[in-house]
Amino acid sequence: MDQPQSDPVFSPALCRAARGYLAWTQEDLATHSQVSRSTIRDFEGQRHGMHRSTEAQLKLAFEKAGLRFTNAQGCPGLCFMSSVD
Repeated sequence: MDQPQSDPVFSPALCRAARGYLAWTQEDLATHSQVSRSTIRDFEGQRHGMHRSTEAQLKLAFEKAGLRFTNAQGCPGLCFMSSVD
């Protein structure tokens, strides 16, 4: 039996979903994360993967805006945090 994955998964679809939830364009995400829009475009378009450090910058931008990436029982998703530190 496979162990459920506990780390949140960050996929192109979740990146698009998070932007949609916040009504952010790729340019907005680029500004908030300090990642180039072309890198975001290529990742979301599944043209290439993403370095862990770049992924961390994107996740941090979303987290600062109140989103959290989850992986409950192996099912990746998003949730809105009621309070942001």
